Amino acid sequence: MRNKRLILALTGAVICGLLAVMLVTRYLANVQAYTKDLNNVVIAKVEIPLGAKITVEQLGFAPMPNGSAPDGVFRKLEEVVGRVAVTPIGVREPITNLKLAPEGVGAGLPAVIPEGYRAMTVKVDDVVGVSGFVMPGSYVDVVAVIVPVAQSATAGQGPISKIVLQNIKVLASGAKIDSPDNQREPSAVKAVTLQGTPEQAEKLVLATNEGKLQLVMRNYGDQEDTQTRGADKASLLNGDMVRPEPAPASDRTETKPAPVAKPKPKRPATVASHEQKPAVTAQTTPRNSIELIEGSKRRDVDIP
Repeated sequence: MRNKRLILALTGAVICGLLAVMLVTRYLANVQAYTKDLNNVVIAKVEIPLGAKITVEQLGFAPMPNGSAPDGVFRKLEEVVGRVAVTPIGVREPITNLKLAPEGVGAGLPAVIPEGYRAMTVKVDDVVGVSGFVMPGSYVDVVAVIVPVAQSATAGQGPISKIVLQNIKVLASGAKIDSPDNQREPSAVKAVTLQGTPEQAEKLVLATNEGKLQLVMRNYGDQEDTQTRGADKASLLNGDMVRPEPAPASDRTETKPAPVAKPKPKRPATVASHEQKPAVTAQTTPRNSIELIEGSKRRDVDIP
């Protein structure tokens, strides 16, 4: 009996040992395979601002699986050193080709301008610059106040205001091309640089020389193209109607259209003869009477 128990115990120990060896061997094989799949990619050791030329002190390496690495990563530091960042790069963020300007482009504002666009600076003050809240990365509409050619010759209704450019990106606020850390605090600047197509740049130059400009800030997610008729003295004196304040985006619910009332069926034009009411031919003559109250009774008495 004791020998059988000893044999069973030894057999169980051997089986457990074999299972442990198999699990450890499989784990080490997976670790070795994972280590072989890792490759170093170039990352940023510190924050790299927009438009800055990257130096070797700002770069480092980090292991990353080949299947998880984003497109356009770099494996060598010399491929990144000297390039200009076209977007802010955070700490330990992999550097890709899309975040860098083409080779040979200098640092500063030219590296931030996309291909096919232009940058133009306009003069602003506290009013035109929306109290200093127009910052790099903001989107604005440009409103121009000008006198139309047809009205200037005939001394008509005077100047009009019109949105001439919509959804224009702000590239720089003063001499800064990167957004401040605290965007709740306004910054006093005397000029802002706007990004636009060559056609938009021509309109902006003409509006600047012909009249007065006003910047109107837009919501970041508002991409709607709004066409307006402009405002003159006549439309200004007509006033405006009260518009309800828009609800926050989280509280907006899908509104259902109001049910349309169905028209009631019309009654046939022909009516049976027994439904027709006889016409009143005699008119009743008015009578003169007074109300007589006797205790709790009331009665009308005719006066001849």
